[in-house]
Amino acid sequence: MQCSWKAVILLALASIAIQYTAIRTLTSKPFQLCPVPSPQNCGLLGGPETESPIEGRAGCDDYPYFSFNASRKTHIMVLATTRSGSSFVGQLLNQHADIFYLFEPLYHVQTTLIPRLSHSRNAADRRVMLGASRDLLRSLYGCDLYFLESYIKPAPANHTTDKLFRRGASRALCSLPVCDAFGPTDANVEEGDCVKKCAPLNMTLAADACREKRHVAIKVVRVPEIGDLRALVEDPRLNIKVIQLVRDPRGILSSRIETFRDTYRLWRIWRATGRRPYNLDLSQLTVVCEDFLGSVSTGLSHPHWLKGKYMLVRYEDLSRNPLLKTMEIYDFLGLPMDKSVEEWIQTNTRGSTELSAKHKYGTVRDSAANAESWRLKLSYDMVEYTQATCHKVLHQLGYKAVKSAEELKNMSLSLVQDKTFVPFS
Repeated sequence: MQCSWKAVILLALASIAIQYTAIRTLTSKPFQLCPVPSPQNCGLLGGPETESPIEGRAGCDDYPYFSFNASRKTHIMVLATTRSGSSFVGQLLNQHADIFYLFEPLYHVQTTLIPRLSHSRNAADRRVMLGASRDLLRSLYGCDLYFLESYIKPAPANHTTDKLFRRGASRALCSLPVCDAFGPTDANVEEGDCVKKCAPLNMTLAADACREKRHVAIKVVRVPEIGDLRALVEDPRLNIKVIQLVRDPRGILSSRIETFRDTYRLWRIWRATGRRPYNLDLSQLTVVCEDFLGSVSTGLSHPHWLKGKYMLVRYEDLSRNPLLKTMEIYDFLGLPMDKSVEEWIQTNTRGSTELSAKHKYGTVRDSAANAESWRLKLSYDMVEYTQATCHKVLHQLGYKAVKSAEELKNMSLSLVQDKTFVPFS
């Protein structure tokens, strides 16, 4: 027994010595991450034959992207929901010369894994979507566009496709070296012109163009809450900053009724007849408010993992003061706002000219007036129901409730409270 106790003590002392040596070793060397090549990153590292550093054939220096170097790239995510102004915010980033922008690549994940699904609350569907979405986003931020090919239908041939969703919304994908139909002097190429005049998208050239840019921005409307992105935000290799865009749920509902006419047909019947259909899909409203409430509550509670990485932006504030709010966004990102961004704002947020009236961004016609134009399109009973259903998030985000049909139509009275959401730094 005495020998056994001595052996235990000696083992404990040896363990302490080993732990101390390990701690000293780790703390005396700079923090670096070396990945094992996988389908998620093999395109970035040069192909599937790249050998693993674990096998002793390569070190961190051979994988410069994955060395911890936050100054090399800032990855930007616009987290939003459909019809909340996210396309407009995406263009504010797309105009910057140093940003490679992708318009909603998760569209391909949804249509491949869960066809015809708009807003599933099924737990299994949600897990499938989120897992695949996080893997794809991690790859895209590494400029591995080959990974996206798994979700594009029909599958690209020789890494070439004409089926990338809204390819024309990205300046980088409509200019050299990806597309030779437009030159450096062709500013503000319309999305339709890009699709018509550019050859099918070569994913290899697109990946090269991505790596040439200093930053990558992606617009996402198919991730419900900021908490679903925690694994990506905490990954030190990615250096992601999240801009969460929110909008008055009453405005979102109005815009969806106008835009998604088939999906929201019963809501249009309610508006036209004044009678709510018995089989109305109320989740089309409740899901928006539940996701906003959960996501914004997380963001504004300032969890440690979001420190310096989260900014909340109301669409209405951006509409009323587009230049000022855009400057605040770029300040949060730590990037200079170049002249092309300012010029785009000046062109796309002024009154109603013949040219701007045809523009695909509703904000272009008159950004301030457009922010609350929903008040002239929804009936009071629909607004009243929305306010009762979404009262928590309306209060949290600073949107005023109306108490009568007359107050609803009184456009001289704004329903947006002055409220400041300071980025968590």
